[in-house]
Amino acid sequence: MALGAALARAIGDRPLLVFLWGDLGTGKTTLVRGFLRGQGHQGAVRSPTYTLVEPYDLSPVSVYHLDLYRLSDSEELEFLGGREIFSGDNQVLVEWPDRGRGWLPQPDLELRLVHEENGRRITLQAHSDVGQEIIDRMNPMGRSQQTTGCKPVA
Repeated sequence: MALGAALARAIGDRPLLVFLWGDLGTGKTTLVRGFLRGQGHQGAVRSPTYTLVEPYDLSPVSVYHLDLYRLSDSEELEFLGGREIFSGDNQVLVEWPDRGRGWLPQPDLELRLVHEENGRRITLQAHSDVGQEIIDRMNPMGRSQQTTGCKPVA
């Protein structure tokens, strides 16, 4: 939750596409919940495991949380409103992005969550200048530490 909120603070209200990688139970949806709280969302945060997409209108920006685990074909993203979602005006967080391969645009930022003995290891990788700026804002140690991720959290 804390990392998600920190990510929200670093992003502000700029459009951004974030891919979330990790096995079941690594905390991807919890991270998104923290992100949404950090963006000011006060209501329920549902996992989009069955709906595939959960939209949040958080004026001045819209946030879309996608969970593509149950997507059978990446072309289904077209029917889910993918063109609007990925228009570049939204903040989009995508779990299981490999299921949208060939259809999804390049992300600005990727977060990889891995179980460790006492928590999780999270690494961040930028794929755009905006993504690198987000990492730099979140990591006061500077660019040389960008891929070391965060300390494990419980």
